[in-house]
Amino acid sequence: MNDRIEITALRAVTIVGALPHEREIPQPLQIDLSLEVDLADAGRTDELGDTVHYGMVADQVVAVVAESKDILLERLAARIADEVLTFDRVDAVDVTLTKLRPPVAVDAATTSVRLRRTRSTSDVASRPVSRAFIALGSNLGDREGYLRGALREIGTIVAESQVYETDPVGGPDEQGPYLNMVVEIETTLDPFALLRRCQRIEAEAMRQRVVRWGPRTLDVDVILYDGVTIQSDELTLPHPRFDERRFVLVPLAEIAPDRCPDGWDDLLEPAGVHARGVLER
Repeated sequence: MNDRIEITALRAVTIVGALPHEREIPQPLQIDLSLEVDLADAGRTDELGDTVHYGMVADQVVAVVAESKDILLERLAARIADEVLTFDRVDAVDVTLTKLRPPVAVDAATTSVRLRRTRSTSDVASRPVSRAFIALGSNLGDREGYLRGALREIGTIVAESQVYETDPVGGPDEQGPYLNMVVEIETTLDPFALLRRCQRIEAEAMRQRVVRWGPRTLDVDVILYDGVTIQSDELTLPHPRFDERRFVLVPLAEIAPDRCPDGWDDLLEPAGVHARGVLER
C-alpha cells in the first residue's frame, strides 16, 4: 500500500529517560508519524468517515506522551505506535521519536528512535474487542450535525437508537431542547482511552464546560463498558445516574433492554421525551 497520512514535527513535553535529572525535569520531544491507510474510499466520497482523522490521532498521541513516565524512548515509541493502531483503517505506522535536548557529553543536536508496527504484528491486533454504550446529546447549533459528526468518529457501531427530542434536565432556565440517542460500539480501546476519545470528539464540536448541566454543542458519555465497574476521579462506570435519566434510558431500552434497570419499561413513553426517528447520515 502506498497511501499515507503524515503528521510531522508534533511537539510534546514529558518525563522520559534513565538519568536522575531526566526523572525529575520534563523535556521536549518531537513525534513524526507516517500512517499507512487505504485512502481510496475517501478519495471517492470526500467523507471524513472514510479516512483517519489526523487531528484526533495527534491529540491521542500527545496525551500518551504527556502521561508517560517511561525510561526508554523505545518503550514510549512502541506505546505511541499501539495507540495509533487503535484507529480504524490504520494498517501500519512508522514512528520517529526525537529528544530535542539529548543529555549526552558530545555535541549532538538530537537523538531519536524510529520503529515500524503493523496491525498484523502489533499487540493491538490481539486486544479483546469490548462492547460499550455511548450516550450522545446536543442542544446548541446544528444539533443533528454534531450527532452525525460524533457517529463518524466514535468507532464501530453495532446498534443505534432513534433520535429523541428531550426537555433539558437541571441547569439554567430557558435552555433549548436536546437531541439524544444511544449507540452500542465495538472497541479495542480500554475504558480510559475510550473516555479520552469521547472527550476529543466533544472538543472537535467546540464543547465548552462553563455552566454545570448548561447548554452544549455535544455530549459524548460512556454509559456502560462490558461488565466493568470503575470508581475514579477520571471515570465512573456505569455512568452515575444513567439509570435515573429518561433521556438515556429510553434510547438505551430501544437497542439493549437487558442493560436497563428493573422498571425501565415504565419509562417507554415518558413526558418530555419524544421520538424523532432515525438520524439520516
